[in-house]
Amino acid sequence: MYEDNFPKKNNESNDGQSTTQNTYGQNTPGQNTYATNQTPQGTSQTTSQTTNQTTSQTTSQAGGYTPGSYAQSTGTYSQAAGSYGQAGHYMNNRYDYQNGATVDLTKKEATKKLVKEKKPAGFFKRAVAFVVFGIFFGGFAGLSFFSVNSVMDMVQNGDSATVSETEVAAIADINDTVAEIGDNVDTDQGILQTTDTLTAVVTDVTDVVEEVMPSVVSINNYYTASGDYYGQTYSEEAQASGSGIIVGENDTELLVVTNYHVVADADTLEVQFIDGETVEAQIKGSDSDIDLAIIAIPLDSLLDSTKESIAIAQLGDSDSLKVGEPAIAIGNALGYGQSVTTGVISAVNRELTVEDVTNNLIQTDAAINPGNSGGALLNVNGEVIGINSNKIGGDVIEGMGYAIPISEAIPIIEELMTQETRVKIAEENRGYLGISGVDVTADVSEVYGIPEGISVQKVYEGTAAEDAGLMKGDIITEFDGTTVNSMEELVTMLEYYAQGDTVEIVVMQLGQDGYESKTVELTLGGQFS
Repeated sequence: MYEDNFPKKNNESNDGQSTTQNTYGQNTPGQNTYATNQTPQGTSQTTSQTTNQTTSQTTSQAGGYTPGSYAQSTGTYSQAAGSYGQAGHYMNNRYDYQNGATVDLTKKEATKKLVKEKKPAGFFKRAVAFVVFGIFFGGFAGLSFFSVNSVMDMVQNGDSATVSETEVAAIADINDTVAEIGDNVDTDQGILQTTDTLTAVVTDVTDVVEEVMPSVVSINNYYTASGDYYGQTYSEEAQASGSGIIVGENDTELLVVTNYHVVADADTLEVQFIDGETVEAQIKGSDSDIDLAIIAIPLDSLLDSTKESIAIAQLGDSDSLKVGEPAIAIGNALGYGQSVTTGVISAVNRELTVEDVTNNLIQTDAAINPGNSGGALLNVNGEVIGINSNKIGGDVIEGMGYAIPISEAIPIIEELMTQETRVKIAEENRGYLGISGVDVTADVSEVYGIPEGISVQKVYEGTAAEDAGLMKGDIITEFDGTTVNSMEELVTMLEYYAQGDTVEIVVMQLGQDGYESKTVELTLGGQFS
């Protein structure tokens, strides 16, 4: 509240009586006579409180408070607060002109009364002023934000190639006006605080999503899960979900890139497009080290309406990424269908080791949940800058998702796209190599100085491996033109080859001068015991 408080000085005599000096020169207990030539004007009552309450009447005169007794000896104005009498030294302490001088207090009383009467009006005017000022400033601030957003929308949407100097000047004028208004505000009262600049944050990615969504697909992997329960082996049908990106086509197939772990061990793969159409797909090629795979969908299995609704994604450049720039993730989160999350590039070239394989990855805080694996990580231009992988980030830590940089993935994608598409062979008709082996990881290779790949531990008699001259200690590095680094990967690849198929494998054999590369051709045989 805005209020003028006049100080009041109280003094109390020892006998409880009020001693006042209001004759300007004489100090008489209980006397309040100012002059002898004063004319009575009215009568006022004051109430005094002591241990016993008394009422005293004072007669007001034109020159002062009262010609008679200010308070009778039966009580004081207030013992607790002090006598009002010495506040009669109001005059002695504050308005003591000269002894015996006659002072017209009518103007002082009028002034005092006027100040008191102005209190409500002053507060009301200030309140109204602050309200009007708030509306005025709010209008300018709103206009400023509207102008900034309008210009940014034009730049983003391509409505205007450049922003005119007039528009820039208009925004600058508005900002200057807002700043000038802010300088005149009493910020100590907490009414208004302003900043020197206005910042606009753009979070609308609808245009990017509409452009890219037709190139993102959902992938369903139907596989056989097996386990052991108290010594009893069991198996059951299971389903896993992931995402993929349409990256190209050939004369007969539509090609989709995804994560290797999304399609691994699949009995059947199904791809769902943006229009809801679902078709079966086959694995064309895979690289488990970088967790990439290409799957193919026969073009003749697609409806014409589906072909019109889909699109091939535009691949960007992950090498030019900067930390802090926006990132958009699209994928089949939790298998519920395509969804969108946004964030920023948190880090680039983040080195992570998963299952003894080390890769440099993009880190983002855009949510990458189960089912997002294989989906697209985009920049604000709608270009694919990464292939999301939930397997790498997992679901333990929040706000740390990872993606395979597209610049590193492109050479592998191009290689896998050229491989022959194969259909999984029934177990009784599959071809077998005839070996048992162990993985030679990067760490083992560094410690023992042997090549990475699969170390042959045993060659079974009467098998394709024995016929091809493979020996214990050989390191298998390639199978039918594809690099292999683990027995699991080799066994998965053999699921797509039948008995009697001829393949080439590359092995590293230890000779007098160390390991030497050797390419052998063999014909796969049947299951051995």
